[in-house]
Amino acid sequence: MRVMEYVLRAVDFAVGAAVTLFLVIAGAYSIYALWDNTQVYAAAEEIQTDMLRLKPETAQEEGASFEELLAVNPDVRAWLTLDGTEIDYPVLQGESNLSYINTDVYGDFALAGSIFLDSGCDGAFGDAYSLLYGHHMEEHRMFGDLDLYREETFFDGHSAGTLLLPDRTYELEIFACLLVPASEDAIFEPEQWRDDIEGLLEFAEGSALHIRQETVEEMRQGGAAVRILGMSTCSSEFTDARIVVLARMKPDTPET
Repeated sequence: MRVMEYVLRAVDFAVGAAVTLFLVIAGAYSIYALWDNTQVYAAAEEIQTDMLRLKPETAQEEGASFEELLAVNPDVRAWLTLDGTEIDYPVLQGESNLSYINTDVYGDFALAGSIFLDSGCDGAFGDAYSLLYGHHMEEHRMFGDLDLYREETFFDGHSAGTLLLPDRTYELEIFACLLVPASEDAIFEPEQWRDDIEGLLEFAEGSALHIRQETVEEMRQGGAAVRILGMSTCSSEFTDARIVVLARMKPDTPET
């Protein structure tokens, strides 16, 4: 009986020690994960702060140019600002859509990545449809604020933004917010709408959470000069869900 008692005590001790060790490891990992997450957001904030010092006011104002931005990284294509949000970033374009998914504007590894233009799109935004990607982050970082457009009141009250290019400025007029799977070809194969966006407009009309129909009709009457900017980020709504915001690009000077 004593032998059995000793065995049971030993087993209890071993189990207790294992549980204690597990809790210590789990606690240590939780602390590390929290610290690591804080570092990721801090790095994203620091980079945005640095970049805002180089943000051109407009493409045409005297002294405002992309020279300093291009000196940091020649892959910079534009600067995106969405009014009423913290989205205020340079836009990059790499050789593939993996180039800047975890790389910052300085070319360094960063989990927050960068806001980037689909590698298949024209870097001068000359296509009828151009598509941007960015990580969904809390604390208003990167494309996290695209979530705001899911709320009807926010969507109704916020339609403006700006896309600055080296040689021109586009005023953005947001007209649709969609929730789609990452496999949705109508959104994520921008090359098919390079010359004609009617199919994209029809898809938006049938799938949007919110849409400004009057803007859609104006674009239909605008002819070949109409251009659309898509902005996509992840969503937790379902597996591979994406929030997509569509905006009409209106040049500050007539395009020829």
